[in-house]
Amino acid sequence: MGGMNLAGPPDIRELLRKTQVFAHLDDAQLDALAGELAWFSLPGGQTLFEADVPPDALYVVRTGSLGVFHPPVEGGPPRLAGVRSPGQTLGEYSLITDRPPGVSLRALRDSELLRLPRDGFDRLVRRHPEAMLGAARIAVQQAAIRATDRVVSAPRTFVVLAFDGQVDARGVIAQLRHALLPFGDCAVIDAALGHGRSSEWFAEREAESRFVLYLADGPAEWRQLCVRQADAFLLLVNAGRRAEAWPEAGPINPRRPRFRARHLLLLHPDGRILPGAARRWLDRLPAARHHHVRGPADIARVARLISGRSTGLVLSGGGARGFAHIGVVRALREAGIAIDAVGGTSIGAIIGAGVACDWSDAAMLANYRRAFVDGKPLHDWTLPFVALTRGRRTGLLLREAFGAHDIEDLPIPFFCLSADLTGGHPVVHREGPLWLWLRASSAIPGVLPPVLHRGHVFVDGAVMNNLPVDVLREDGLGEIVAVDIGADDVLRADVEEWESPPWWRLAAQRWRHRAAPRRPGLISLLLRAGMINAEAASAGRRAAADLLLRPSLGSVQLLDWRNYEHIVEAGYAYARPALAEAGIAFSG
Repeated sequence: MGGMNLAGPPDIRELLRKTQVFAHLDDAQLDALAGELAWFSLPGGQTLFEADVPPDALYVVRTGSLGVFHPPVEGGPPRLAGVRSPGQTLGEYSLITDRPPGVSLRALRDSELLRLPRDGFDRLVRRHPEAMLGAARIAVQQAAIRATDRVVSAPRTFVVLAFDGQVDARGVIAQLRHALLPFGDCAVIDAALGHGRSSEWFAEREAESRFVLYLADGPAEWRQLCVRQADAFLLLVNAGRRAEAWPEAGPINPRRPRFRARHLLLLHPDGRILPGAARRWLDRLPAARHHHVRGPADIARVARLISGRSTGLVLSGGGARGFAHIGVVRALREAGIAIDAVGGTSIGAIIGAGVACDWSDAAMLANYRRAFVDGKPLHDWTLPFVALTRGRRTGLLLREAFGAHDIEDLPIPFFCLSADLTGGHPVVHREGPLWLWLRASSAIPGVLPPVLHRGHVFVDGAVMNNLPVDVLREDGLGEIVAVDIGADDVLRADVEEWESPPWWRLAAQRWRHRAAPRRPGLISLLLRAGMINAEAASAGRRAAADLLLRPSLGSVQLLDWRNYEHIVEAGYAYARPALAEAGIAFSG
């Protein structure tokens, strides 16, 4: 942490006037307060305070930005919960409650702050009780961050770094600025405009605009300055070139990038995604989020993702009931909702993969009819040493539908979820053969054999997490639409019995065409038993969605493959009015 000095620059009064805590003070009171504030610098990557230690002061961000991080889970990295920008205050929650903040704050880039010690804060609220009201409002907002685990603010400044001259960085930044304008003013600063400017000049430009794009187009000194000014990196590469080490150390610095998001934009000039390009570059830039850019629609998706204005879609498992997802997706598209990321479990993962492949409504309808209705994926019965079916037919149908694509080659970011019985935890799959991990995500225990991979046993993700809203929430998506077609109350029986009748009696009833009492079948039992343990946790995940859709499917059964068109239309018929009720207007 840099040395402290009493604050006295001429812009301090205007900075304090923008805050909720000090906005009510007049000029003389602001000037007096400025005399109690100490100015200090906080280099990028350094911590202001930790989650378990109450801060002993109130802080005001003067320049730069700080990330708010949730504590790591199971040894993972800290999770970004928001970004604090100039004019925002920090530490109110702990000063009011005398408790640890529950989140840590780290400088995303070189920043300047003002510090008001606890005794100064106490004097302020005694003289001006309105200050306590402003601080309390912010403290409530911070408590909401911890309660929802959501990202409440997104990065504001981005550096656009081209790997080499094969990339038209200026053209990309022009398109990106146009795509960001609906969400707020967006300034572009290149070497000609910004080289040699003071830190105050950059702070003023950042205060004037909602977003700032720094184009690192000049000498090494300018590129390094752009890196220091940015909350996040936008790294541009020609997808067709050979992957190599990045020319600057900043974007791959092992300390700082884990606090600043790195977005790898793979540009595909001919409009076709090159298989394997993402994996080659991600090996060079680990932990980066990648985006395939084929044209303006993909640039618009990137703009929504980096600005926190994106929409994610989560699809649950539920056997044949999952065909309703196809109808819901059609309704979402008709409502003009662009899906920027998608994930799911079991049948939800399989339908979601079609969305991630950019299939049209007609292609989805035809492809899934071919795979599930015509293909009969569960019709390779075998002796039940491991499962009732061999699983070979299901694997072949998935490979036929999705080809040899890897997950990281899909146009829209995608994940599927399986359950690792060896490790005893859910696994999120974002890379590797698409068909293989869809096969694992839908491996109903006892019905389909598990996927055995590198010593681990993977089965249907619904065993542990049937509605993985939490996965997309950790990705920082702006809004999440969850579609839950779980099999609640669909497994019924019409008889009272504790043992099964002899096989010959059941056969005789069918031979005589008599209406046999309804009993659950073996596959339905296994599928429902595999999902039931995840139901308790699903309630919390439903609540975490911004929009929850639960199509009414009546008596549709888990294995009702033949009612394909009916189930698709039921999902569509439910979703149209549900979206209208949520305030989403349809253009036609």
